[in-house]
Amino acid sequence: MKGIISICCFLSLLVLAITEEEEEDVLTSILRDRSHIEETLRLASEEPAGDYAAALQRLRKIYHSSIKPMEQAYKYSELRQHEISDGEITSKPMVLFLGPWSVGKSTMVNYLLGLQDSPYQLYTGAEPTTSEFTVIMHGEKVRSIEGIVMAADSSRSFSPLEKFGQNFLEKLVGIEIPHKLLERVTFVDTPGIIENRKQQERGYPFNDVCQWFIDRADLIFVVFDPTKLDVGLELEMLFRQLKGRESQIRIILNKADNLATQDLMRVYGALFWSLAPLINVTEPPRVYVSSFWPYEYAPDTSRDLFKREEVSLLEDLNQVIENRLENKIAFIRQHGIRVRIHGLLVDRYVQTFKDKMSFFSDPELVFKEIVDDPDKFYIFKSILAKTNVSKFDLPNRDAYRDFFGINPVNSFKQLSAQCSYMGGCLLDKIEKAITNELPSLLSSISSGKSPGLSSCEATGCGEKPKNRYRRH
Repeated sequence: MKGIISICCFLSLLVLAITEEEEEDVLTSILRDRSHIEETLRLASEEPAGDYAAALQRLRKIYHSSIKPMEQAYKYSELRQHEISDGEITSKPMVLFLGPWSVGKSTMVNYLLGLQDSPYQLYTGAEPTTSEFTVIMHGEKVRSIEGIVMAADSSRSFSPLEKFGQNFLEKLVGIEIPHKLLERVTFVDTPGIIENRKQQERGYPFNDVCQWFIDRADLIFVVFDPTKLDVGLELEMLFRQLKGRESQIRIILNKADNLATQDLMRVYGALFWSLAPLINVTEPPRVYVSSFWPYEYAPDTSRDLFKREEVSLLEDLNQVIENRLENKIAFIRQHGIRVRIHGLLVDRYVQTFKDKMSFFSDPELVFKEIVDDPDKFYIFKSILAKTNVSKFDLPNRDAYRDFFGINPVNSFKQLSAQCSYMGGCLLDKIEKAITNELPSLLSSISSGKSPGLSSCEATGCGEKPKNRYRRH
């Protein structure tokens, strides 16, 4: 009897082993080949890390020596609430995933990184599963990092997130994975938009946090499900926040193989109809139609189309990765232009205030008249008369009423007084960085030259020393 039981147990284990092996074979057979991801993103190629590091170091030096002094002197961060840290200068390109809940954002991240069926894959499901802002980045080993630790680490670019409070930091998590793609890019998976949930219910300013990531993202994937095309107030707010960033936006119509070709065409048209009032630009963002997950497409669907769309998206991502240094230089230069305009405006406010003041004047009433009606005193028009200042780059006038409400006008010096014999003038240095140093660094990268010190920086190009104390 015992022998019969032993034989039965052996046969049961054998059948179970065969069944598990068959299930594994079936699972392997339905997984798609992902070699095109490796090829398109060129994950096997090696990069000249030395030149890249030297260019970043040069960029960092230009920012600290030429742009940041004016930024600090005129408290630019209090106007724009955007202070650039060293971690942000040296950070990798950021790819942001936005969209309604359960549209496949986390699944798409798992697919691009090959994390499916691994212990550290992002959790996915039909219900709203992602309640945190998840930052997926490169690390020597797999580990999870709490948001409080990420914000406290000055070497990273996430320290400014502390201003959103402890409730948000508890909803921020970082995951480090030793992956070749993450050596070049960082992914951010966001909580899905739920139209019937108010921002206050999250316990932190959700829209403000989204705006922080949007302002720093190099590529923004807005993901949709063919069955979830309703546009509500939350989604409208999101697209208002994306205004001005249309060049970084890519619309993804995910889970496309769930529909027949004819139905998919109708859904594609419905998506554009829903988004048309929200994206008011001449050229709409690129839309990718596919199913971004590791399994085979459903039968009797447009498989070739989906594959070409996927490769096109990967090429888009690869272009952002390869142009990351050029984009970083352009970003710092754009920031420098804004800081320069801010410095010129504050200087003009200070000069106008001094000209209007007399011995018997009330300082508060005088400046209130200036800040309430700057056009009367040609504040902004005088800035447009300066070279290389566009009217489209001028900030909101009302913002300066709030700015000077916190920072008294008499606490600022004029630009003509912001000079020293050794350090030079703030305006001269920032203009040199915008018109000469940053474009030269960009051209040296494009031409493949070493981004070291320029000859003029080393020798001074024979220029005579200027009297920095003399008013111009």
